[in-house]
Amino acid sequence: MFRLYNIENFFVLLQVMKNLLLTIMLACCATVLPAQPLTESQHVLRNPVIAGFHPDPSVCRVGDDFYLVNSSFQYFPGVPVYHSKDLVNWTLIGNVLDRESQLPLKGATSWLGIYAPTIRYHEGTYYMITTNVGGGGNFMVTATNPRGPWSEPIWLQQQGIDPSLWFEDGKCYMMSNPDNTIMLCEIDPATGRQLTESKPLWRGTGGRYPEGPHIYKRDGWYYLLISEGGTELAHRLTIARSRNIYGPYEANPHNPLLTNCSMAGQGMQIQGTGHGDFVDAPDGSWWVVFLAYRHFGGQYHHLGRETCLAPVTWTADGWPVVNGGNPVDTLMQVRTLAPQQVASGLTTRHHMVYLQNPIAQNYQPVGRGWRLTAHGSLTDNDQPTFLGRRQESANMVVETEIDASQLDFGTEAGLAVYQIDHGHMEIALTKYQTGTVAVAMKYQVKSLQGEVMGDDSGMPVLQGKVRLRIESDGQQYRFAYCVAGGEWKQVAAHDCQLLSTEVVGGFTGVTVGMYADGDGAATFSSFDYIER
Repeated sequence: MFRLYNIENFFVLLQVMKNLLLTIMLACCATVLPAQPLTESQHVLRNPVIAGFHPDPSVCRVGDDFYLVNSSFQYFPGVPVYHSKDLVNWTLIGNVLDRESQLPLKGATSWLGIYAPTIRYHEGTYYMITTNVGGGGNFMVTATNPRGPWSEPIWLQQQGIDPSLWFEDGKCYMMSNPDNTIMLCEIDPATGRQLTESKPLWRGTGGRYPEGPHIYKRDGWYYLLISEGGTELAHRLTIARSRNIYGPYEANPHNPLLTNCSMAGQGMQIQGTGHGDFVDAPDGSWWVVFLAYRHFGGQYHHLGRETCLAPVTWTADGWPVVNGGNPVDTLMQVRTLAPQQVASGLTTRHHMVYLQNPIAQNYQPVGRGWRLTAHGSLTDNDQPTFLGRRQESANMVVETEIDASQLDFGTEAGLAVYQIDHGHMEIALTKYQTGTVAVAMKYQVKSLQGEVMGDDSGMPVLQGKVRLRIESDGQQYRFAYCVAGGEWKQVAAHDCQLLSTEVVGGFTGVTVGMYADGDGAATFSSFDYIER
């Protein structure tokens, strides 16, 4: 423990001046909203519109309904589907990939699995096209209802990542980015068979990783929207256009279309803006959904890349402009669609996810809770027993209750904050052969490993039902327990920075959930996630 605190202190000392300056800048940015009252046609737009680990958004409109999908990487089920009437209020209605036959994930890390999906609608059918990196490459599935069921995978020949579709005049076009070049081909949407040779369209404006291509058509122009710069600080959206779908494409003279990596945007809490998708609304307005992340505790983000929204207007000479050419932040005064809430009809359990494909018999529902049987560990990355949900608010508390009398010998069971296989923290109970049940907070942060409290001799015997809690304010995770309705006892507290992408890596965000490690099983009588 002393070693971890020494490293943390050294880490913080190196960052203290940078963090102080950023805090001052963020405080100044809190005044970006004009002081005058809003008109009836204006609303305060709060970003992100879908918080937490919801990267690479793609959206389509069918009538006055909007449907949106996100990347899911190594989590199962994959590709969550959201529904909205106003582009601001979104509700989860299901997951596209909910069967192992659609989504093989064994061995997948947070660098692998499902990358950027695209959702499109054409003549009564919904199409979702994506890449399973490490699990077969590019494929698409179809459905007549976005809630599902969705078909088995239709595998595709053209590779690269971030595939997208465009339908026109009875043809279906596919684009992706093999060899860092946006390539286009015609495919048979029923079979996936490639009908034409892949042809290059555009390599972008010179930023690294040109990806996330989408084609739109307006006033006789084909517009090709892509992201560049890598999904980090330099992330950006750029666009080009052509009168012919195969090009040549002319770059927007005012690129980048969107980035916060600029003098104007560098002080915003939101950074890494990019990878977007346009959509037009029934009232004729245009919008872009895109990913971004929020900094906490300095220049660190742990909640993952989130889904944000901004208005799009068009210049007299036919180029799109995002948010009036201004950077995007958490609060913006813009003219939004009329707010409308929609009901999802889903329960808390529909928000739950597993790491990789779950071993079904290891997850048995029991009342409001589960009986979880251990398999491997969170660090082993081999179908570990973990059932959780995305952390969608920096301020939250998650609790569970475990019956110590129903905890098997040799089993460690509790709550975990998970970012990646070498970046997670947990508070758990362990039953030893002596019969002692001890509580401990453990951590695995890259090369740092440790345990706070807990062994088979140094703790009193815990009996009956024991509650475990992880609480966060966006700066720290605090780990506590209580027995039989007694007082909460804090075990440890650690900086959220330690589970940030900047420290442990990965393409995902934090999830919080129940887990079981070692041998045997444990009964969790409840799981409660509360945002504050």
